[in-house]
Amino acid sequence: MVQAYILIQTQVGKASAVAEVVSELPGVIQAEDVTGPYDVIVRAQADTVDALGRMVVAKVQRVDGITRTLTCPVVHL
Repeated sequence: MVQAYILIQTQVGKASAVAEVVSELPGVIQAEDVTGPYDVIVRAQADTVDALGRMVVAKVQRVDGITRTLTCPVVHL
């Protein structure tokens, strides 16, 4: 199982709506709207890194109001 944080920038005024929609996507553990350079931070999981990438591109990035994402896989050193 691979987990990652997905940092999301949204259009002005769309953070809450984006967090709500993204929180319902399969594989999303949690989605919170935040302040700072990113508007929403998501914790997600998938079986593989490839599956995680497909989820981000096919599901997360298609949510209306998202302008940019940055995916940060969790590593255990």
